[in-house]
Amino acid sequence: MTKEELLTLVLNSGELPTLPVVASELIAITAKEDASLSDIADLVSRDIALTAKILKVTNSAFYNFPNEIVSIQQGLSIMGVNAIRSLVISFSFLTINHAKGKNAFDFEKFWVQSLTSAITAQLILKNVKGANTEEIFTAALLQNLGQLILAKTLPEQYGKMLAAMDEDQGDSRSAEHAEFGVDHCWIGHEVAKHWGIPSSLTLPILYHHTPEKFVGGDKNLILTTKAIYLSGILLNILYSDNPQDNHRQFTQQAKKLLNLKTEDIELVLARAHIEVEQSGQYFGLNMRETKPVNEILQEANIRLSLLNLDYEQINKKLVHTQIALERLSKELQEKNRLLYDLAITDGLTGVFNNRHFQSVLDKELSRAQRKSTQLALVLVDIDHFKKFNDEHGHQTGDFILTEFCQVMAKSLREYDTLARYGGEEFIIILPETSADGAGIVAEKLRNAIENASFTENSKLLRVTASFGISSLAPVRDEIYDKNTLIKEADIALYDAKNRGRNQVATYREKKKWFR
Repeated sequence: MTKEELLTLVLNSGELPTLPVVASELIAITAKEDASLSDIADLVSRDIALTAKILKVTNSAFYNFPNEIVSIQQGLSIMGVNAIRSLVISFSFLTINHAKGKNAFDFEKFWVQSLTSAITAQLILKNVKGANTEEIFTAALLQNLGQLILAKTLPEQYGKMLAAMDEDQGDSRSAEHAEFGVDHCWIGHEVAKHWGIPSSLTLPILYHHTPEKFVGGDKNLILTTKAIYLSGILLNILYSDNPQDNHRQFTQQAKKLLNLKTEDIELVLARAHIEVEQSGQYFGLNMRETKPVNEILQEANIRLSLLNLDYEQINKKLVHTQIALERLSKELQEKNRLLYDLAITDGLTGVFNNRHFQSVLDKELSRAQRKSTQLALVLVDIDHFKKFNDEHGHQTGDFILTEFCQVMAKSLREYDTLARYGGEEFIIILPETSADGAGIVAEKLRNAIENASFTENSKLLRVTASFGISSLAPVRDEIYDKNTLIKEADIALYDAKNRGRNQVATYREKKKWFR
């Protein structure tokens, strides 16, 4: 049977999967140059269940957008047509049913590995400077489409091939060539073309095992194909019995194909199991537990070392290994905690830094928008601090900054966030707090600072501070930019300074101020 005859047999099979109507129509409509965003949004929105899935993913940590996307139209505006089309194709692919009757092909394993490859390919490509990651997830998800097609349309032949391959410990592509005259890459590519899927997604299917043979002129497609190839090696690190060789191969090929640096490779390997576990829930799959790569390699090395030991030696080795692992685990937990604290803490004052403040504000804004609750910011600036530094010296100034933070921290709630905004400016996030409530808090802080005595080397020092408040009460229906909230607090702070400092001022939309 020629490969053309095989393709005809597959395409005419009653078991050949078909794309859902929305996916087929979307592929057709996006191929037209005059297709409008409104037409595309109307088409996708017709399928309520699909729309819900897409919005769930776009509003998850998978994309990590700062503001909630509430409609397909908005998603198209923010993410672009290709990204939404890719999500529709991805969900359509993941809804293909199992073959009828008995089948040697492990469909559950196939879905898990396909999603794992998609997630890790995206993680890899994100570390390539200038690469377009818009369609990498879907391209990687579809890479082994041919295996699924052969298992569904020719289940008996493909099942026998799999059984023989397991006995001989052979390679799937070689076994497919021997049985069918082609491999799953070719079949997957041809069926995807038959469905009308664009070449940006079909060509990586054809070349994902042999990226060196892809000589097309599209640089992004080349990078995509190479990242998908590397995701297959990473998949073998996570799930095969020979992780060491695959780890060496991944490291060598990542440097050769994508010029990844050692630290980039280590970051990918460290994040892989976390990304896989987090992303499975977004796409409705129960992912098998994935261990960290370093743990997988450590276990593999232990198994290898145990092969040459007798029973008593094995027991002793296991005991010592377990003790060492527990000790290392505790040390690692402590180091990770210290590293995390260093990453989010201002080195001088001990309060949170600006980077952590921005992250917390994003989360609090999102939470306030979802629950329609109030949120307030208080921007604090020590009065005439430059003059204070000039008179007393920078070491004394640093001492004051640290003590100043301690005074404020004592008057805040456990779930409030105090951070150093920059220099002598500090900022406070007050969740579920109105403008009036924030005014009370700020006045309490102002009074505490005014009456605080800071003693250094028997020298009594005093400072005052000005406070600017902005708030959302409740968070408005439209998307609210966090920078606007910060700017409003800054305007209020400026007003407090203009009125003589050591003041509390609140921003009002109609430019009304109060103390």
